Amino acid sequence: MTNIMIVDIKQLVYNWITAESRSVDIISDYYCQTRDVFETRNNKMLNDLMENKKKNLGDKTYLISAIVGEIGNNSFDHNLGNWPNIMGIFFAYKITDFEIKIILADRGQGILKTLKRVKPELKNDSEALQTAFFEKISGRTSENRGNGLKFVRESIKNIRANLNFISGNAQAELNHQIKIKQIDQDIKGCLAILKI
Repeated sequence: MTNIMIVDIKQLVYNWITAESRSVDIISDYYCQTRDVFETRNNKMLNDLMENKKKNLGDKTYLISAIVGEIGNNSFDHNLGNWPNIMGIFFAYKITDFEIKIILADRGQGILKTLKRVKPELKNDSEALQTAFFEKISGRTSENRGNGLKFVRESIKNIRANLNFISGNAQAELNHQIKIKQIDQDIKGCLAILKI
């Protein structure tokens, strides 16, 4: 995957996540069909961040990669064997003198459907996001897990970044605080836009 300088990655991801399944670009440099492809590209991003002397991120570099790894791996973990149409994730990043923008998306089941398996009383996508970012809970019922998005929330605060995380018709905006709201869109799966 190249470090995108010209391409509007936000528009690319919206096209990818909203396209009819027969129209999804699965040849794209930004498509990671399997976890090993994603992890290789996350390592490439880590190297690109470490080599960028202008950013001088220090220890934040590894935390950024860990945040990206947690979000991307969640897509694979929670959709394993249950991908509605296109397996895998969209992963792109852009490093400029002014900011780092990282985008991840999957066309999976989404947070609500995943968490309803273990917490059937969840009523909507907003409640599901609230639960995912604040409670120790996992859609993988047989495992004692569920700290991933709590780690992401705390890490975003620690590195003073901004994360917009969308699933269904709800969006969590994270920086030094978290605000969850309903939105007009309905994203099947999950979409994360990280800015540092």
